[in-house]
Amino acid sequence: MTGMKYLVLALGLLLALPSFAVQPDEVLDDPALEARAREISQGLRCLVCRNENIDDSNAQLARDLRLLVRERLVAGDSNQQVVDFIVDRYGEYVLLKPTTRGANLILWVAGPAMLLLALAIGGFYIRSRRRSNEPPERPLSADEETRLKEILRQ
Repeated sequence: MTGMKYLVLALGLLLALPSFAVQPDEVLDDPALEARAREISQGLRCLVCRNENIDDSNAQLARDLRLLVRERLVAGDSNQQVVDFIVDRYGEYVLLKPTTRGANLILWVAGPAMLLLALAIGGFYIRSRRRSNEPPERPLSADEETRLKEILRQ
């Protein structure tokens, strides 16, 4: 019975560990280069899995990208040069956190700008509705009040 508890505990711990898709044959011998490769891979999107980084993806294209990152690092590229190379090849969509310059600036600014525009339009609309619901400036005359009471009785 005690052996069964340890087996269940060991299986639970194994299942609780994060599963990375990096295969043993992809890992670089140099720990510093491997750490840099992992750092770069965390910021690159798997083009098949969409919102998953290439380190966590089992897709073949993600594997190809991981190998490409490691190949560029072994060739002597800096981290930024590796990222630039992959962005040049696959486009900015490959970045999990896109840049905030160029055409992307429009995308970053458009959401908050539209929210502010919608709030301004809503504020103007509410203010105009309040003005239209204001009572008339002059009170009803005696004849108008009498006529109104007759209409309400019917």
